[in-house]
Amino acid sequence: MTRLTFPTPEAVRRLPFTPADVAVIVGALGLIAIVAVVGSTALVPFQPPDVLPEPISLDVAYLPYYLARSTLRMFIALFFSLLFTLSYGYVAAHSRRAERVLIPLLDVLQSVPVLGFLSVTITFFIALFRGSLLGLEAASIFAIFTSQVWNMTFSFYHSLRTIPREQQEMARMFRLSRWQYFTKVEVPNAMIGLTWNTMMSFGGGWFFVAASEAISVLNQDYRLPGIGAYVTEAIEQQNFGAIVAAIVAMALMIIVVDQLVWRPLIAWSQKFRNEQSEASEMPTSWVLDLWRAARLPRLIGGALRPAGEFVNRTLSGALGSTPQMEPASPKGRTWVDALYDGLLVALLVGGAIALIRFVLSEVGLVEVGNTFLLGVVTMLRVAALTILSTLIWAPVGVAIGFNPRLARLIQPVAQFLSAFPANFLFPFVTVALIATGISLNVGSILLMSLGAQWYVLFNVIAGAQSIPSDLREMAANMGLRGWHLWRRLIIPGIFSAWVTGGITASGGAWNASIVAEIVSWGDTTLVATGLGAYIAQATESGDWPRIALGVSVMTLFVVAFNRLLWRRLYALAERRYSL
Repeated sequence: MTRLTFPTPEAVRRLPFTPADVAVIVGALGLIAIVAVVGSTALVPFQPPDVLPEPISLDVAYLPYYLARSTLRMFIALFFSLLFTLSYGYVAAHSRRAERVLIPLLDVLQSVPVLGFLSVTITFFIALFRGSLLGLEAASIFAIFTSQVWNMTFSFYHSLRTIPREQQEMARMFRLSRWQYFTKVEVPNAMIGLTWNTMMSFGGGWFFVAASEAISVLNQDYRLPGIGAYVTEAIEQQNFGAIVAAIVAMALMIIVVDQLVWRPLIAWSQKFRNEQSEASEMPTSWVLDLWRAARLPRLIGGALRPAGEFVNRTLSGALGSTPQMEPASPKGRTWVDALYDGLLVALLVGGAIALIRFVLSEVGLVEVGNTFLLGVVTMLRVAALTILSTLIWAPVGVAIGFNPRLARLIQPVAQFLSAFPANFLFPFVTVALIATGISLNVGSILLMSLGAQWYVLFNVIAGAQSIPSDLREMAANMGLRGWHLWRRLIIPGIFSAWVTGGITASGGAWNASIVAEIVSWGDTTLVATGLGAYIAQATESGDWPRIALGVSVMTLFVVAFNRLLWRRLYALAERRYSL
């Protein structure tokens, strides 16, 4: 009788693959299969104004499919957001002349609401992919992209502007090329803040999934298969059961994405902490541990190493030596600067005149004045939201960033709440407002805060985690407590991150006003006095003059607010509060 023998531990270690490799291979193949199956459904024929080939069904059995479609759109938009962030932020940080155009332009683009982008882009994408549903898919992905990218770009740009001077001098001393400086100094310094802001931007993108999948624009109603369109259909049919099912499905998806994507990234990014002593406790991730235990990634990395070294050598030779960071506000001005400024002013004045003539010829001066008053009302809501978010979430963010044990308890909850699309809760708030008789003029502040407040929290967490442990230990040894600790260490340490969070939270609040100042439940619609409701109503009816007027006024308010407040705070952070 033959006896069964089991391999010894030494024999297992000699095998080419381990159980971790099997898990990685199965997971990768499963992900590829899901993407292939779900992505292929975007290539079906479609020609407006035909009815979409897949009407939205409230059958719970369709929820996994709808959720997979929405999640795929989110990650595609995130990929393009990362490409935009790295290129746009790099150019803005290294070229003073480019910065004077790109950063104000970023303020403008951030201020244009998602519905404003949809109004312009949906026709373009439908024409670009004529006869295919891919046009609507591209328009939806682009709308999600516009809700994700600005926060990430501001974070990366500001990280490049606040690299410690010692590292800049060391890079020049070792004669690092531009490419080496980018990969060895700039990206590592930006990694913690960029990771948290990427996670925050991804969560913020869920807020606009409903607007990007259930598109009512220019008197046309388009419904793409997805969780956002599912919730919109459930609201119209007043189906509480379907809304609850969507919330449960969304919660499960957030937990899965957090475990498979964000928690590994947060744990991995900790190796880029800028400090001399290692933190006592570090975030962990079972997925990252599994990846590190697998041999296959190392084998593939080793096989690709010669190609990577060739790319590094080629780019290092082509891009030249370490760049000198140009000052944000140089003392001297040349005739080139004067000519540059003159051309910019001429373009801005010309565009403003053309826009003013177009608007005044259609709506009149009285409505322009009323629209400005609506902008003031919405601005007051945004200011109140930003102040309250700072007072509430800055201490919480510092506590999470400083205390790893507390972070393990609170951080998952905070990540879940920030990633959960707040407008999925709008029907419950709307019903409560209708039942209690509370005006949406007050309730809209709560609705806006549900999506925008998390920008402050997550940037403060990233800022607190970036404070070197040796500085915190020195403050503890000196006996700093309470307000003295905040004034001497915490506020200077998190100030630049808070500025990034504040500017993106205010921009997110302006954007959220489009869906927070006008809400519906069945046939009942509540409308708040404000610029967001004005733009939403004009967009739904396809009123181009009023769309242009509303978007222009909102852009003017946001840019003025950013230039008068946030830009000055950015300069202060760069001048006084960088390591």
